[in-house]
Amino acid sequence: MTETALPTTAHGTADSTAATEPATCPHSAPRNAPLVAPDTAGPAPEHPRYPLARAAGCPFDPPAELAGLREHEPFSRVRVWDGTPAWLVTRYQDQRAILTDSRFSADATRPGFPTQSPGIAARRRSGNPLPFITMDDPDHNRVRRMFTSYFSVKRARALVPRLNEIIDGLLDDMERAGAPVDLVSTFALPLPSLVIAEILGVPREDQHLFQSRSRVLISMNSTANETMEAMEELGSYLGDLIDAKVTDPQDDLISQVAVDHMLTGGTTRARLVQDAMLLLIAGHETTTNMIALGTLALMRNPAQLKAVRDAEDPAAVAGAVEELLRYLTIVHTGRRRLATEDVEISGQLIRAGEGVILSNDSANRDATVFDDPDELDITRPNARRHLAFGQGTHQCLGQNLARQELQLAYPALLRRFPGLRPAVEEEAIRYKHDAVVYGVYELPVAW
Repeated sequence: MTETALPTTAHGTADSTAATEPATCPHSAPRNAPLVAPDTAGPAPEHPRYPLARAAGCPFDPPAELAGLREHEPFSRVRVWDGTPAWLVTRYQDQRAILTDSRFSADATRPGFPTQSPGIAARRRSGNPLPFITMDDPDHNRVRRMFTSYFSVKRARALVPRLNEIIDGLLDDMERAGAPVDLVSTFALPLPSLVIAEILGVPREDQHLFQSRSRVLISMNSTANETMEAMEELGSYLGDLIDAKVTDPQDDLISQVAVDHMLTGGTTRARLVQDAMLLLIAGHETTTNMIALGTLALMRNPAQLKAVRDAEDPAAVAGAVEELLRYLTIVHTGRRRLATEDVEISGQLIRAGEGVILSNDSANRDATVFDDPDELDITRPNARRHLAFGQGTHQCLGQNLARQELQLAYPALLRRFPGLRPAVEEEAIRYKHDAVVYGVYELPVAW
């Protein structure tokens, strides 16, 4: 797929609504097609390897094989990087059932748990306390409650003036720099990084540290040694920060949790380090990639871009954000669980000790739930039923903040630069196929 240059209007700016529509992508593979290309070394695997590959030239779509699996084999067997077998679950209703069933554990230290990569497996074996998202209730809920007030709907709405201030400042910087600029490094990355750093109480000048270390920690290509080194470096930094805030508490999350919970025995310093690391990484990586990839998807769909840019009703923008979350599903390597006892889901027996991978990108394209699911439709009435934030007790803690950031970022960017367009050919854009969170590494844009 190539990028077509946009015509210039009489006012000298490019009209983004004149962009060509994206090429049609296949949304299902032939029934007899292999799920993935065979391994080039060693014997043929017993089960195909997950994650599956996206079709060339179709960066916004899940692997085409998932549609066939949803229809013909909604529970299929795959293996992860180390050969561990798991059930791949592709249907929406089955995933909801599993995510809300306490017989499926999120504890990645359990034998047979299908981890995403060697680095992530090494983190789980490190002996450090697990972050709360990898705990099961009641412990998970007890620790999570320490942080919920900082990510409530009310708190997210109260942040709107500060969010607008940050957004306007970043857009001013973009405008002064002049086109072309990299949308990721100038806008998509610094916006959520600044916000989560302020919430946690991380000094602004230390952003580069947590950004660079988080890239290692979410990469599926990071070795165990690289992962442990990054985790130790970031953990040491956060430990020192916690100690400083105990001595001189400020009005931020780390200070308050340290004083209210760590000093009173409700949590430990080691656990707070791991939970702060989780919040810091998740708080900027996901929103960064949604801003950049969502903007690119809108630029590839000019009618949808125009509707977001020109929307006067905040509810319409909110609906567009939900649709982009559904359509892109950037947490694209599947949520992982392990059955703690024999469970039957939709007639399929999953035995105790067997891992499951819930392909949320497949669920969010399930035609039994979403009409024309492979189309981007920002007016879709039920887009918020998506599973992009998960479901059940482990549903994303930061979803209210993420929604608020996206609802402000997209229209502000598009209104400031109504002629926004990619400044490179499609072939030059590098996508994050190798990361737990999908997106683009850079996105040069002009206007």
